[in-house]
Amino acid sequence: MRAAIVFVATTGCTWRQLPPVFGPSGPTAHRRFTEWSTARVWAELHRVILDELGSRGGLDRSRCAIDSMNMRALKREALAGPNPVDRGKSGWAVIAGRSSARCPG
Repeated sequence: MRAAIVFVATTGCTWRQLPPVFGPSGPTAHRRFTEWSTARVWAELHRVILDELGSRGGLDRSRCAIDSMNMRALKREALAGPNPVDRGKSGWAVIAGRSSARCPG
């Protein structure tokens, strides 16, 4: 299940495009992601990783920063031009700065 969630998060695929090789269906993986988010599993995992890095001397918390961005989602009618996710017929989803992986469909 974790691998399915990480795949969707890093490739830009939709939950419904999740390849069957991961086992659970896309909607099931999304449901689990939502449950884990509500239970703050991701926040706890982040804390554990930072604590581990800190204990090994691999993290200087005095130099850490938090960054975020919020953008209003536009209604479909307000969008101009082609969908930026549709990159031709290749079916490859690419997120800047991350390796690409094959999304079905």
